[in-house]
Amino acid sequence: MTSENPAGAAGEPPAWEELLRSMFGADADEALRELRARGMDPAAMAAAAGLPDDARSLGHVLAQVQRMLAASGDGPVNWDVAHDVARQAAVAEGDPSLTRAQVRAATEALSVAELWLDAATDLPPSGGGSRAWSRSEWVEHTLPTWRTLAEPVAGSLSEALAGALRGQLGDAFGPDGGGLGLPPGVGLPGGLGLPGMGGAVGGAGGFDPGQMLRQLGSAVFGMQVGQAAGTLSREAFGATDIGLPLLREPATVLLPANVAAFADGLDAPLEEVRLFLALREAAHARLFTHVTWLRGHLLGTVEAYARGITIDVESLEEAVRSIDPTDPEALQAALSGGVFAPHTTPEQLAALGRLETALALVEGWVDEVVAAAALPHLPHAVALREMIRRRRAAGGPAEQTFASLVGLELRPRRSRDAAALWAHITRAGGTGARDAVWDHPDLLPTAEDLDDPAGYAARRAETEDAHADVDRALEEIFGGATGGSGDGTADGGADGGTAEDGRGTHPGA
Repeated sequence: MTSENPAGAAGEPPAWEELLRSMFGADADEALRELRARGMDPAAMAAAAGLPDDARSLGHVLAQVQRMLAASGDGPVNWDVAHDVARQAAVAEGDPSLTRAQVRAATEALSVAELWLDAATDLPPSGGGSRAWSRSEWVEHTLPTWRTLAEPVAGSLSEALAGALRGQLGDAFGPDGGGLGLPPGVGLPGGLGLPGMGGAVGGAGGFDPGQMLRQLGSAVFGMQVGQAAGTLSREAFGATDIGLPLLREPATVLLPANVAAFADGLDAPLEEVRLFLALREAAHARLFTHVTWLRGHLLGTVEAYARGITIDVESLEEAVRSIDPTDPEALQAALSGGVFAPHTTPEQLAALGRLETALALVEGWVDEVVAAAALPHLPHAVALREMIRRRRAAGGPAEQTFASLVGLELRPRRSRDAAALWAHITRAGGTGARDAVWDHPDLLPTAEDLDDPAGYAARRAETEDAHADVDRALEEIFGGATGGSGDGTADGGADGGTAEDGRGTHPGA
Protein backbone atom coordinates (compact mmCIF):
# COMPACT_ATOMS: atom_id res chain seq x y z
CA MET A 1 0.00 0.00 0.00
CA THR A 2 1.52 3.33 -0.98
CA SER A 3 1.59 6.44 1.09
CA GLU A 4 -0.99 8.04 -1.21
CA ASN A 5 -3.47 5.25 -0.46
CA PRO A 6 -5.00 5.75 2.97
CA ALA A 7 -7.35 2.76 2.64
CA GLY A 8 -5.33 0.75 5.11
CA ALA A 9 -5.72 3.30 7.86
CA ALA A 10 -8.58 2.66 10.25
CA GLY A 11 -11.69 4.67 9.53
CA GLU A 12 -10.36 6.23 6.32
CA PRO A 13 -12.15 5.61 2.96
CA PRO A 14 -10.33 4.00 0.02
CA ALA A 15 -8.77 6.19 -2.67
CA TRP A 16 -11.49 5.49 -5.24
CA GLU A 17 -14.18 6.70 -2.81
CA GLU A 18 -12.27 9.91 -2.25
CA LEU A 19 -12.15 10.35 -6.01
CA LEU A 20 -15.92 9.84 -6.26
CA ARG A 21 -16.48 12.35 -3.48
CA SER A 22 -14.38 14.93 -5.32
CA MET A 23 -16.46 14.29 -8.42
CA PHE A 24 -19.93 14.42 -6.79
CA GLY A 25 -19.09 17.26 -4.42
CA ALA A 26 -21.77 18.14 -1.86
CA ASP A 27 -24.08 15.39 -3.13
CA ALA A 28 -21.48 12.64 -2.68
CA ASP A 29 -22.98 10.99 0.43
CA GLU A 30 -26.50 10.86 -1.02
CA ALA A 31 -25.20 9.61 -4.38
CA LEU A 32 -23.15 6.82 -2.80
CA ARG A 33 -26.09 5.75 -0.58
CA GLU A 34 -28.37 5.63 -3.62
CA LEU A 35 -25.88 3.54 -5.59
CA ARG A 36 -25.63 0.99 -2.78
CA ALA A 37 -29.41 0.96 -2.28
CA ARG A 38 -29.80 -0.02 -5.94
CA GLY A 39 -27.38 -2.90 -5.48
CA MET A 40 -24.51 -1.13 -7.25
CA ASP A 41 -21.66 -1.33 -4.75
CA PRO A 42 -18.94 1.09 -5.92
CA ALA A 43 -16.28 -1.10 -4.30
CA ALA A 44 -17.39 -4.18 -6.25
CA MET A 45 -17.70 -2.18 -9.45
CA ALA A 46 -14.22 -0.72 -9.04
CA ALA A 47 -12.75 -4.17 -8.38
CA ALA A 48 -14.61 -5.71 -11.33
CA ALA A 49 -13.28 -2.99 -13.60
CA GLY A 50 -9.76 -3.62 -12.38
CA LEU A 51 -9.36 -0.10 -10.96
CA PRO A 52 -6.49 0.32 -8.51
CA ASP A 53 -7.18 1.53 -4.99
CA ASP A 54 -4.51 4.16 -5.37
CA ALA A 55 -5.16 7.89 -5.70
CA ARG A 56 -2.26 8.51 -8.05
CA SER A 57 -3.14 5.56 -10.30
CA LEU A 58 -6.79 6.51 -10.37
CA GLY A 59 -5.85 10.04 -11.31
CA HIS A 60 -3.79 8.68 -14.20
CA VAL A 61 -6.73 6.56 -15.40
CA LEU A 62 -9.09 9.54 -15.23
CA ALA A 63 -6.59 11.72 -17.11
CA GLN A 64 -6.41 9.11 -19.89
CA VAL A 65 -10.21 9.02 -20.17
CA GLN A 66 -10.31 12.81 -20.27
CA ARG A 67 -7.76 12.98 -23.11
CA MET A 68 -9.52 10.25 -25.05
CA LEU A 69 -12.95 11.83 -24.80
CA ALA A 70 -11.72 15.40 -25.26
CA ALA A 71 -10.54 14.56 -28.76
CA SER A 72 -13.64 12.62 -29.79
CA GLY A 73 -15.32 15.46 -31.66
CA ASP A 74 -18.44 14.71 -33.65
CA GLY A 75 -17.08 12.00 -35.97
CA PRO A 76 -17.78 8.27 -35.67
CA VAL A 77 -14.06 7.52 -35.26
CA ASN A 78 -11.62 9.30 -32.95
CA TRP A 79 -8.78 9.79 -35.42
CA ASP A 80 -6.42 11.30 -32.87
CA VAL A 81 -6.64 8.05 -30.93
CA ALA A 82 -6.39 6.01 -34.15
CA HIS A 83 -3.23 7.86 -35.19
CA ASP A 84 -1.55 7.45 -31.80
CA VAL A 85 -2.43 3.77 -31.50
CA ALA A 86 -1.33 3.07 -35.10
CA ARG A 87 2.05 4.73 -34.56
CA GLN A 88 2.57 2.79 -31.33
CA ALA A 89 1.66 -0.51 -32.99
CA ALA A 90 3.90 0.25 -35.97
CA VAL A 91 7.01 0.61 -33.81
CA ALA A 92 6.14 -2.16 -31.35
CA GLU A 93 8.70 -4.50 -32.94
CA GLY A 94 11.14 -1.77 -33.94
CA ASP A 95 11.12 0.66 -36.84
CA PRO A 96 14.62 2.01 -37.51
CA SER A 97 15.21 4.67 -40.14
CA LEU A 98 15.97 3.31 -43.58
CA THR A 99 19.54 3.30 -44.81
CA ARG A 100 20.56 4.63 -48.20
CA ALA A 101 21.31 1.09 -49.32
CA GLN A 102 17.78 -0.06 -48.40
CA VAL A 103 16.18 2.85 -50.24
CA ARG A 104 18.33 2.29 -53.33
CA ALA A 105 17.61 -1.47 -53.42
CA ALA A 106 13.85 -0.90 -53.10
CA THR A 107 13.59 1.80 -55.76
CA GLU A 108 15.79 -0.12 -58.18
CA ALA A 109 13.63 -3.23 -57.74
CA LEU A 110 10.52 -1.19 -58.53
CA SER A 111 12.16 0.24 -61.66
CA VAL A 112 13.13 -3.23 -62.90
CA ALA A 113 9.61 -4.47 -62.17
CA GLU A 114 8.14 -1.80 -64.44
CA LEU A 115 10.35 -2.96 -67.32
CA TRP A 116 9.35 -6.60 -66.89
CA LEU A 117 5.64 -5.72 -66.65
CA ASP A 118 5.74 -3.88 -69.98
CA ALA A 119 6.01 -7.29 -71.64
CA ALA A 120 3.16 -8.81 -69.61
CA THR A 121 0.36 -6.22 -69.73
CA ASP A 122 -0.98 -3.49 -71.99
CA LEU A 123 -1.60 -1.22 -68.99
CA PRO A 124 1.19 1.38 -68.76
CA PRO A 125 3.14 2.26 -65.59
CA SER A 126 1.28 4.21 -62.92
CA GLY A 127 3.43 7.28 -63.45
CA GLY A 128 4.01 7.86 -59.75
CA GLY A 129 7.33 7.84 -57.96
CA SER A 130 9.09 4.78 -56.56
CA ARG A 131 9.47 4.99 -52.79
CA ALA A 132 10.82 3.09 -49.80
CA TRP A 133 9.01 3.63 -46.49
CA SER A 134 9.43 2.75 -42.86
CA ARG A 135 6.44 1.33 -41.01
CA SER A 136 5.67 4.71 -39.43
CA GLU A 137 5.71 6.38 -42.85
CA TRP A 138 3.31 3.72 -44.13
CA VAL A 139 0.88 4.62 -41.32
CA GLU A 140 1.08 8.34 -42.04
CA HIS A 141 0.46 7.96 -45.77
CA THR A 142 -2.33 5.34 -45.64
CA LEU A 143 -4.39 6.53 -42.66
CA PRO A 144 -6.55 8.88 -44.81
CA THR A 145 -7.83 5.89 -46.79
CA TRP A 146 -8.49 3.93 -43.61
CA ARG A 147 -10.67 6.87 -42.69
CA THR A 148 -12.62 6.51 -45.94
CA LEU A 149 -13.03 2.78 -45.31
CA ALA A 150 -13.94 2.85 -41.63
CA GLU A 151 -16.09 5.95 -41.16
CA PRO A 152 -19.18 4.85 -43.14
CA VAL A 153 -19.36 1.58 -41.21
CA ALA A 154 -18.45 3.13 -37.86
CA GLY A 155 -21.00 5.92 -38.31
CA SER A 156 -23.85 3.60 -39.21
CA LEU A 157 -23.02 1.15 -36.45
CA SER A 158 -22.67 3.94 -33.87
CA GLU A 159 -26.06 5.43 -34.74
CA ALA A 160 -27.76 2.03 -34.78
CA LEU A 161 -26.25 1.07 -31.44
CA ALA A 162 -27.09 4.42 -29.80
CA GLY A 163 -30.66 4.20 -31.08
CA ALA A 164 -31.10 0.64 -29.86
CA LEU A 165 -29.78 1.46 -26.39
CA ARG A 166 -31.25 4.93 -25.94
CA GLY A 167 -34.52 3.74 -24.44
CA GLN A 168 -32.90 1.14 -22.25
CA LEU A 169 -30.25 3.51 -20.95
CA GLY A 170 -32.71 6.35 -20.64
CA ASP A 171 -34.60 4.32 -18.01
CA ALA A 172 -31.38 3.33 -16.27
CA PHE A 173 -29.98 6.85 -16.09
CA GLY A 174 -33.15 8.47 -14.92
CA PRO A 175 -35.32 11.31 -16.30
CA ASP A 176 -33.20 14.07 -14.79
CA GLY A 177 -29.94 12.85 -16.21
CA GLY A 178 -28.99 11.70 -12.75
CA GLY A 179 -26.62 9.10 -14.15
CA LEU A 180 -26.54 5.50 -12.96
CA GLY A 181 -29.99 5.91 -11.43
CA LEU A 182 -29.00 8.66 -9.01
CA PRO A 183 -31.82 10.38 -7.16
CA PRO A 184 -33.61 13.29 -8.87
CA GLY A 185 -31.71 16.53 -8.57
CA VAL A 186 -28.34 14.94 -7.80
CA GLY A 187 -27.09 14.54 -11.37
CA LEU A 188 -23.50 14.56 -12.50
CA PRO A 189 -21.82 17.83 -11.53
CA GLY A 190 -19.77 20.00 -13.81
CA GLY A 191 -16.83 19.17 -11.57
CA LEU A 192 -16.48 15.87 -13.41
CA GLY A 193 -14.05 17.66 -15.67
CA LEU A 194 -14.65 15.61 -18.83
CA PRO A 195 -14.44 18.30 -21.51
CA GLY A 196 -14.73 15.85 -24.37
CA MET A 197 -18.15 14.70 -23.22
CA GLY A 198 -19.67 18.00 -24.34
CA GLY A 199 -23.41 17.90 -23.78
CA ALA A 200 -23.34 14.29 -22.64
CA VAL A 201 -22.45 15.11 -19.04
CA GLY A 202 -23.67 17.88 -16.81
CA GLY A 203 -24.92 21.25 -17.96
CA ALA A 204 -28.47 22.42 -18.39
CA GLY A 205 -29.29 19.58 -20.74
CA GLY A 206 -28.45 16.90 -18.18
CA PHE A 207 -27.03 13.53 -19.13
CA ASP A 208 -27.46 12.25 -22.70
CA PRO A 209 -26.68 8.51 -22.82
CA GLY A 210 -26.91 8.44 -26.61
CA GLN A 211 -24.25 11.13 -26.93
CA MET A 212 -22.05 9.33 -24.43
CA LEU A 213 -22.36 6.11 -26.42
CA ARG A 214 -21.43 7.86 -29.64
CA GLN A 215 -18.36 9.44 -28.09
CA LEU A 216 -17.22 6.31 -26.33
CA GLY A 217 -17.86 4.36 -29.53
CA SER A 218 -15.79 6.92 -31.43
CA ALA A 219 -12.87 6.32 -29.08
CA VAL A 220 -13.22 2.53 -29.25
CA PHE A 221 -13.40 2.58 -33.05
CA GLY A 222 -10.34 4.82 -33.09
CA MET A 223 -8.40 2.31 -31.03
CA GLN A 224 -9.51 -0.60 -33.22
CA VAL A 225 -8.76 1.12 -36.53
CA GLY A 226 -5.42 2.31 -35.18
CA GLN A 227 -4.51 -1.17 -34.02
CA ALA A 228 -5.45 -2.66 -37.40
CA ALA A 229 -3.51 -0.06 -39.38
CA GLY A 230 -0.48 -0.25 -37.09
CA THR A 231 -0.38 -4.04 -37.22
CA LEU A 232 -0.76 -3.99 -41.00
CA SER A 233 2.24 -1.68 -41.22
CA ARG A 234 4.32 -4.57 -39.88
CA GLU A 235 2.89 -7.02 -42.44
CA ALA A 236 2.44 -4.98 -45.65
CA PHE A 237 5.07 -5.07 -48.38
CA GLY A 238 3.75 -1.97 -50.16
CA ALA A 239 0.72 0.28 -50.52
CA THR A 240 -1.53 -2.10 -52.47
CA ASP A 241 -0.95 -5.67 -51.36
CA ILE A 242 -4.13 -5.94 -49.27
CA GLY A 243 -6.13 -5.56 -52.49
CA LEU A 244 -7.33 -2.01 -51.86
CA PRO A 245 -5.67 1.21 -53.10
CA LEU A 246 -4.45 2.87 -49.91
CA LEU A 247 -2.93 5.92 -51.64
CA ARG A 248 -4.84 8.67 -53.40
CA GLU A 249 -2.00 9.54 -55.79
CA PRO A 250 -0.19 7.07 -58.08
CA ALA A 251 2.97 5.62 -56.51
CA THR A 252 4.80 2.36 -56.00
CA VAL A 253 6.11 1.57 -52.52
CA LEU A 254 8.14 -1.08 -50.76
CA LEU A 255 8.74 -1.50 -47.02
CA PRO A 256 12.30 -2.91 -46.83
CA ALA A 257 11.97 -4.10 -43.22
CA ASN A 258 8.89 -6.20 -43.99
CA VAL A 259 10.32 -7.54 -47.24
CA ALA A 260 13.46 -8.69 -45.42
CA ALA A 261 11.42 -10.26 -42.62
CA PHE A 262 9.34 -12.20 -45.17
CA ALA A 263 12.43 -13.37 -47.07
CA ASP A 264 14.13 -14.56 -43.90
CA GLY A 265 13.90 -18.35 -43.82
CA LEU A 266 12.80 -18.75 -47.45
CA ASP A 267 14.90 -20.67 -49.94
CA ALA A 268 14.88 -17.75 -52.38
CA PRO A 269 17.47 -14.98 -51.92
CA LEU A 270 16.36 -11.58 -50.63
CA GLU A 271 17.00 -9.87 -53.99
CA GLU A 272 14.68 -12.28 -55.79
CA VAL A 273 11.96 -11.92 -53.14
CA ARG A 274 12.26 -8.13 -53.37
CA LEU A 275 11.86 -8.20 -57.15
CA PHE A 276 8.82 -10.49 -56.98
CA LEU A 277 7.10 -8.26 -54.41
CA ALA A 278 8.04 -5.18 -56.46
CA LEU A 279 6.28 -6.78 -59.45
CA ARG A 280 3.11 -7.23 -57.41
CA GLU A 281 3.21 -3.66 -56.14
CA ALA A 282 3.79 -2.19 -59.61
CA ALA A 283 1.06 -4.37 -61.17
CA HIS A 284 -1.46 -3.26 -58.55
CA ALA A 285 -0.47 0.37 -59.08
CA ARG A 286 -0.98 0.09 -62.85
CA LEU A 287 -4.42 -1.40 -62.36
CA PHE A 288 -5.64 1.12 -59.78
CA THR A 289 -4.22 4.07 -61.72
CA HIS A 290 -5.49 3.30 -65.21
CA VAL A 291 -8.78 1.57 -64.36
CA THR A 292 -10.15 4.86 -63.10
CA TRP A 293 -13.49 3.52 -61.87
CA LEU A 294 -12.01 0.67 -59.80
CA ARG A 295 -11.09 2.59 -56.65
CA GLY A 296 -14.56 4.14 -56.43
CA HIS A 297 -16.15 0.77 -57.12
CA LEU A 298 -14.35 -0.90 -54.22
CA LEU A 299 -14.86 1.93 -51.71
CA GLY A 300 -18.44 2.41 -52.88
CA THR A 301 -19.18 -1.23 -52.12
CA VAL A 302 -17.99 -0.68 -48.56
CA GLU A 303 -20.32 2.33 -48.28
CA ALA A 304 -23.24 0.31 -49.67
CA TYR A 305 -22.62 -2.25 -46.97
CA ALA A 306 -22.45 0.47 -44.31
CA ARG A 307 -25.75 2.07 -45.28
CA GLY A 308 -27.63 -1.11 -44.42
CA ILE A 309 -26.26 -1.66 -40.92
CA THR A 310 -28.91 -2.45 -38.32
CA ILE A 311 -28.82 -3.86 -34.80
CA ASP A 312 -30.92 -6.76 -33.52
CA VAL A 313 -32.72 -4.61 -30.95
CA GLU A 314 -34.56 -7.44 -29.17
CA SER A 315 -31.40 -9.46 -28.58
CA LEU A 316 -29.56 -6.34 -27.50
CA GLU A 317 -32.18 -5.22 -25.00
CA GLU A 318 -32.39 -8.72 -23.57
CA ALA A 319 -28.63 -8.76 -23.14
CA VAL A 320 -28.62 -5.36 -21.46
CA ARG A 321 -31.31 -6.47 -18.99
CA SER A 322 -29.41 -9.63 -18.12
CA ILE A 323 -25.98 -8.06 -17.58
CA ASP A 324 -24.80 -7.63 -14.02
CA PRO A 325 -22.35 -4.70 -14.13
CA THR A 326 -20.52 -6.05 -11.09
CA ASP A 327 -19.89 -9.41 -12.77
CA PRO A 328 -17.05 -9.06 -15.30
CA GLU A 329 -17.48 -12.64 -16.52
CA ALA A 330 -21.15 -12.03 -17.41
CA LEU A 331 -20.25 -8.82 -19.24
CA GLN A 332 -17.49 -10.55 -21.18
CA ALA A 333 -19.87 -13.38 -22.14
CA ALA A 334 -22.42 -10.87 -23.45
CA LEU A 335 -19.82 -8.98 -25.47
CA SER A 336 -18.47 -12.15 -27.05
CA GLY A 337 -21.89 -13.67 -27.68
CA GLY A 338 -22.56 -11.64 -30.80
CA VAL A 339 -25.55 -9.68 -29.50
CA PHE A 340 -23.82 -6.39 -30.26
CA ALA A 341 -22.86 -7.45 -33.78
CA PRO A 342 -24.65 -5.80 -36.71
CA HIS A 343 -27.49 -7.72 -38.29
CA THR A 344 -26.63 -8.59 -41.91
CA THR A 345 -29.41 -7.87 -44.39
CA PRO A 346 -29.86 -9.42 -47.86
CA GLU A 347 -28.71 -6.12 -49.40
CA GLN A 348 -25.53 -6.23 -47.35
CA LEU A 349 -24.90 -9.83 -48.31
CA ALA A 350 -25.16 -8.76 -51.94
CA ALA A 351 -22.66 -5.92 -51.33
CA LEU A 352 -20.29 -8.32 -49.60
CA GLY A 353 -20.57 -10.69 -52.53
CA ARG A 354 -19.68 -7.91 -54.97
CA LEU A 355 -16.70 -6.88 -52.84
CA GLU A 356 -15.48 -10.45 -52.52
CA THR A 357 -15.69 -10.93 -56.30
CA ALA A 358 -13.96 -7.63 -57.05
CA LEU A 359 -11.12 -8.34 -54.60
CA ALA A 360 -10.67 -11.79 -56.11
CA LEU A 361 -10.58 -10.36 -59.65
CA VAL A 362 -7.96 -7.79 -58.65
CA GLU A 363 -5.81 -10.38 -56.91
CA GLY A 364 -6.27 -12.92 -59.70
CA TRP A 365 -5.28 -10.42 -62.41
CA VAL A 366 -2.18 -9.35 -60.47
CA ASP A 367 -1.30 -12.99 -59.79
CA GLU A 368 -1.53 -13.90 -63.48
CA VAL A 369 0.30 -10.81 -64.79
CA VAL A 370 3.11 -11.08 -62.23
CA ALA A 371 3.59 -14.77 -63.02
CA ALA A 372 3.96 -13.97 -66.71
CA ALA A 373 6.46 -11.18 -65.96
CA ALA A 374 8.49 -13.10 -63.37
CA LEU A 375 8.85 -16.56 -64.90
CA PRO A 376 11.48 -15.58 -67.51
CA HIS A 377 13.64 -13.83 -64.90
CA LEU A 378 13.21 -15.34 -61.41
CA PRO A 379 14.16 -18.99 -60.74
CA HIS A 380 11.90 -19.18 -57.66
CA ALA A 381 8.91 -17.44 -59.27
CA VAL A 382 6.60 -20.48 -59.01
CA ALA A 383 7.39 -21.07 -55.33
CA LEU A 384 7.03 -17.38 -54.48
CA ARG A 385 3.71 -17.23 -56.31
CA GLU A 386 2.36 -20.11 -54.24
CA MET A 387 3.70 -18.60 -51.01
CA ILE A 388 1.93 -15.31 -51.66
CA ARG A 389 -1.28 -17.10 -52.65
CA ARG A 390 -1.38 -18.94 -49.35
CA ARG A 391 -0.49 -15.83 -47.38
CA ARG A 392 -3.28 -13.81 -48.97
CA ALA A 393 -5.83 -16.60 -48.59
CA ALA A 394 -5.06 -17.06 -44.89
CA GLY A 395 -5.00 -13.38 -43.97
CA GLY A 396 -3.05 -11.89 -41.11
CA PRO A 397 -3.96 -10.61 -37.63
CA ALA A 398 -4.52 -7.07 -38.91
CA GLU A 399 -6.93 -8.23 -41.62
CA GLN A 400 -8.82 -10.23 -38.99
CA THR A 401 -9.01 -7.11 -36.79
CA PHE A 402 -10.43 -5.12 -39.70
CA ALA A 403 -12.94 -7.88 -40.41
CA SER A 404 -14.16 -7.85 -36.80
CA LEU A 405 -14.31 -4.05 -36.85
CA VAL A 406 -16.39 -3.50 -39.98
CA GLY A 407 -17.57 -7.00 -40.86
CA LEU A 408 -15.69 -6.98 -44.16
CA GLU A 409 -13.23 -9.60 -45.33
CA LEU A 410 -10.21 -8.24 -47.18
CA ARG A 411 -9.05 -11.75 -48.07
CA PRO A 412 -9.70 -12.67 -51.70
CA ARG A 413 -11.13 -16.11 -51.02
CA ARG A 414 -11.53 -16.92 -54.73
CA SER A 415 -8.27 -15.53 -56.08
CA ARG A 416 -7.28 -18.91 -57.55
CA ASP A 417 -10.58 -19.10 -59.44
CA ALA A 418 -10.06 -15.54 -60.67
CA ALA A 419 -6.50 -16.31 -61.81
CA ALA A 420 -7.85 -19.31 -63.75
CA LEU A 421 -10.45 -17.05 -65.40
CA TRP A 422 -7.83 -14.46 -66.43
CA ALA A 423 -5.60 -17.24 -67.78
CA HIS A 424 -8.53 -18.60 -69.83
CA ILE A 425 -9.29 -15.15 -71.27
CA THR A 426 -5.60 -14.68 -72.13
CA ARG A 427 -5.39 -18.01 -73.95
CA ALA A 428 -8.52 -17.18 -75.92
CA GLY A 429 -7.77 -13.58 -76.89
CA GLY A 430 -4.31 -12.58 -75.68
CA THR A 431 -3.22 -10.01 -73.10
CA GLY A 432 -5.13 -7.25 -74.90
CA ALA A 433 -8.44 -9.08 -74.47
CA ARG A 434 -7.64 -9.81 -70.83
CA ASP A 435 -6.80 -6.21 -69.96
CA ALA A 436 -9.74 -4.83 -71.98
CA VAL A 437 -12.14 -6.46 -69.51
CA TRP A 438 -11.29 -3.59 -67.14
CA ASP A 439 -12.53 -0.97 -69.63
CA HIS A 440 -15.93 -0.64 -67.97
CA PRO A 441 -17.55 -1.99 -64.79
CA ASP A 442 -20.34 -3.53 -66.88
CA LEU A 443 -17.76 -5.88 -68.38
CA LEU A 444 -16.46 -7.11 -65.03
CA PRO A 445 -16.80 -10.88 -64.59
CA THR A 446 -19.25 -12.15 -61.99
CA ALA A 447 -19.20 -14.89 -59.38
CA GLU A 448 -20.79 -17.13 -62.02
CA ASP A 449 -17.77 -16.55 -64.25
CA LEU A 450 -15.47 -17.58 -61.40
CA ASP A 451 -17.50 -20.78 -61.07
CA ASP A 452 -17.28 -21.54 -64.79
CA PRO A 453 -14.37 -19.76 -66.55
CA ALA A 454 -14.87 -21.81 -69.74
CA GLY A 455 -18.36 -20.38 -70.19
CA TYR A 456 -17.32 -16.75 -69.73
CA ALA A 457 -16.98 -15.95 -73.44
CA ALA A 458 -20.44 -17.28 -74.30
CA ARG A 459 -22.08 -15.38 -71.42
CA ARG A 460 -20.20 -12.21 -72.39
CA ALA A 461 -21.38 -12.50 -76.02
CA GLU A 462 -24.97 -13.08 -74.91
CA THR A 463 -24.86 -10.01 -72.66
CA GLU A 464 -23.40 -7.85 -75.43
CA ASP A 465 -26.12 -9.02 -77.84
CA ALA A 466 -28.79 -8.12 -75.32
CA HIS A 467 -27.28 -4.66 -74.82
CA ALA A 468 -27.06 -4.16 -78.58
CA ASP A 469 -30.76 -5.04 -78.95
CA VAL A 470 -31.69 -2.46 -76.31
CA ASP A 471 -29.47 0.16 -77.96
CA ARG A 472 -31.11 -0.44 -81.35
CA ALA A 473 -34.59 -0.20 -79.84
CA LEU A 474 -33.75 3.09 -78.12
CA GLU A 475 -32.19 4.37 -81.32
CA GLU A 476 -35.40 3.66 -83.22
CA ILE A 477 -37.57 5.27 -80.55
CA PHE A 478 -35.56 8.47 -80.20
CA GLY A 479 -34.70 8.59 -83.90
CA GLY A 480 -38.38 8.30 -84.85
CA ALA A 481 -39.45 10.85 -82.25
CA THR A 482 -37.08 13.48 -83.61
CA GLY A 483 -37.29 12.57 -87.28
CA GLY A 484 -33.72 11.32 -87.25
CA SER A 485 -32.34 8.66 -89.50
CA GLY A 486 -31.70 6.17 -86.68
CA ASP A 487 -27.95 6.55 -86.94
CA GLY A 488 -27.57 7.08 -83.23
CA THR A 489 -26.92 10.83 -83.50
CA ALA A 490 -30.30 11.89 -82.22
CA ASP A 491 -30.73 13.09 -78.66
CA GLY A 492 -30.34 10.20 -76.29
CA GLY A 493 -28.53 7.97 -78.79
CA ALA A 494 -25.20 9.76 -78.67
CA ASP A 495 -24.99 9.85 -74.88
CA GLY A 496 -25.87 6.24 -74.28
CA GLY A 497 -22.73 4.72 -75.78
CA THR A 498 -22.64 1.28 -77.30
CA ALA A 499 -21.94 -2.17 -76.07
CA GLU A 500 -18.86 -2.32 -78.27
CA ASP A 501 -17.08 0.81 -77.07
CA GLY A 502 -17.36 -0.26 -73.42
CA ARG A 503 -17.83 3.33 -72.21
CA GLY A 504 -21.58 3.84 -72.26
CA THR A 505 -24.05 2.99 -69.53
CA HIS A 506 -26.36 0.28 -70.76
CA PRO A 507 -29.94 0.18 -69.57
CA GLY A 508 -30.40 -2.69 -67.23
CA ALA A 509 -26.66 -3.21 -66.72
